[in-house]
Amino acid sequence: MPHYVIAPPATATVPVANHGGDFPVRRIFCVGRNYAEHAREMGSDPDRELPFFFCKPSDAVLTYGADMPYPTMTKSLHHEMELVVAIGTEGANIPLDKALSHVWGYAAGLDMTRRDLQNAAKKEGKPWDMGKGFDFSAPIGLMIPADKFPDPTKGKIELKVNGVVRQTSDLSKLIWSVAETISYLSQLVMLAPGDLIFTGTPEGVAAVEKGDVLEGIVEGVGIVHTRIV
Repeated sequence: MPHYVIAPPATATVPVANHGGDFPVRRIFCVGRNYAEHAREMGSDPDRELPFFFCKPSDAVLTYGADMPYPTMTKSLHHEMELVVAIGTEGANIPLDKALSHVWGYAAGLDMTRRDLQNAAKKEGKPWDMGKGFDFSAPIGLMIPADKFPDPTKGKIELKVNGVVRQTSDLSKLIWSVAETISYLSQLVMLAPGDLIFTGTPEGVAAVEKGDVLEGIVEGVGIVHTRIV
């Protein structure tokens, strides 16, 4: 048995719908600019460039619809509504036709972003970590097993803020599909059980303020809900 010199950190988890169990989170990978219209609104060319990734810490997950504290050091907190993929089986260099067999489940999630910090980092050629990977920056809804959502190539994805639609699109508009994203990422790292992949956000990202209520849905998967406090 290992002997720790401090208490080991608690494992971050995501609750599973109608299951009574939790999915343990190992790592969180996020795909950048994976919808053409979002790429355009961020000032980028929407052509099918190779996917790129950034990370959030596992304990950035915010579950059970808990309130999200407005983060420090920013005046521009943005929402990004996404389909989240949960990896259940280890794999490297995963063939495209085998990629979905490595998925344990799916959830609706939000990639919350300190946009001013991210933009400043971009301009200076610095990492995005503090713009993306801060505390509570990954609200996520209940997870469902993969067999409950057998076709992640289509389905409405939408976010309302205070009951008004801010983002709406369809998973069919992903530049890189779920299977393609898994296959490509597995060439960069060995994917492992517990890994989450945020698959990208559609157009309509915008700032939120304290008191705003965010309600997102991925058709066939579920909802994500939080209030900014």
